Amino acid sequence: MIKSDIFSQIRSRYNLFTNTEKKIADYILEHANDVIYMSITDLADACGVADSSIFRFCKTLDFKGYQEFKIALAHSISPDDEGTFHLTSQITMEDTIKEISSKLLATNISALNETYNLVKEEDVKKAVDFLINANRIHFFGVGASLITALEAKNKFMRITNKTECSIDAHLQIMSAALMDENDAAVLISYSGSTKDTIEIAKLAKERGAKTICITRFAKSPLTAYSDVILLCGVNEGPLQSASLSAKISQLFLLDILYAEYFKRTRKESIANKENTSKAVVEKLL
Repeated sequence: MIKSDIFSQIRSRYNLFTNTEKKIADYILEHANDVIYMSITDLADACGVADSSIFRFCKTLDFKGYQEFKIALAHSISPDDEGTFHLTSQITMEDTIKEISSKLLATNISALNETYNLVKEEDVKKAVDFLINANRIHFFGVGASLITALEAKNKFMRITNKTECSIDAHLQIMSAALMDENDAAVLISYSGSTKDTIEIAKLAKERGAKTICITRFAKSPLTAYSDVILLCGVNEGPLQSASLSAKISQLFLLDILYAEYFKRTRKESIANKENTSKAVVEKLL
């Protein structure tokens, strides 16, 4: 059950907190609007504590984990009564269709611009090196990120026959268990804190596979197991998960990888593209 008045909870228990918990509480009370967009590692760094301290703080407040805590924090900042509820940080219930369209357009353009500014050429080159040299390319993700992973497979399978993407978390972890140093794993997670994806990344890394993650936060549990980190530039609150702007940013990065892969494997990619296009043309009217 989500506790909506988190500020009252923190203040009422403040004297019972340890010194570390007080540091975390002080930061949250002073920077609540920033915290809802921070990863657990970002918050830990800001407070000068370990990730595990943040997790224990959330448990002290009777939350299952950091994500549930952030949902409660978001509710506390913006109480969800009909008069104040926001569909996103910009869109309100009173907006007209024209205003909604304009705000969504601006949000998506901003997300793409920020993602573009975060792209590092050396990271893209390294990631594509891994993909080209791999015997198999596995795309991983759960929830909304699974949809992005499936989009990635759909795109890459048109130019190479070595892509895989399982839709079940159990099948994904089994695939990771059979990876080796000749494989590449592309792990997609906005937060970088999804348990299933972290476990897959850890196992793939232990098996010697090359790991590439597409995420929002440079510091997160997922990035600890990543050889290459590609950052998407969009802030998504805990009440706005699976936003289109986050997906657009992730797909933009995958498009960059695809284009560079295609360019560097031109002969093979063109032949495969023609063959796959011919295979589906008869399905079209």
